[in-house]
Amino acid sequence: MKQVGLIIIDMQQGMSWPQAGERNNPDAEHNIAELLAHWRAVQAPVIHIRHLSTDPDSLFWPEQEGVLFQEAFEPLDGEKVFEKSVPDAFIHSNLADWLAEQQIDSLVIVGVSTNNSVESTVRSAGNLGFKAYVVESACFAFQKEDFFGLVRSADDVHAMSLANLHGEYATVISQEGAFALLPQDKVSLRK
Repeated sequence: MKQVGLIIIDMQQGMSWPQAGERNNPDAEHNIAELLAHWRAVQAPVIHIRHLSTDPDSLFWPEQEGVLFQEAFEPLDGEKVFEKSVPDAFIHSNLADWLAEQQIDSLVIVGVSTNNSVESTVRSAGNLGFKAYVVESACFAFQKEDFFGLVRSADDVHAMSLANLHGEYATVISQEGAFALLPQDKVSLRK
């Protein structure tokens, strides 16, 4: 039976620190936690992605607090964890093979940052033939200077990244749209 997996990208302690930068969507963590609770309630597959930087100055350099999962997103036994050192969770990992082995053909992808690890992973998911969904309210981005030196707000960066993904690589959906992808017989049993 084909399944819908929830991929949570880089919800690590360093992402919640002020040093990470000015961000948008302050409700993202709440929304991600709500999705995670629903996936766990119906025993659907949950996949956690953790970034381990190769840069000693990074908030995500191994063996320091910034690299640890935020408490609300600590993986449970039976939930798969993949580690990465580049934005794309499919690169240098067996994520695609593992998803195929588990008969997971659809992915709901959330986390941070929208224009970096989320976008990179979603592009690969779509290119590899997975049905990919991005929950707009369960991702966030940081303010960024564009190529020409203009500072773009976190909202602008987030919106442009979603526009890059929607249609060609994934379908951008709402929180309710994500819940609708779960097996409804299990959802009704949970209520």
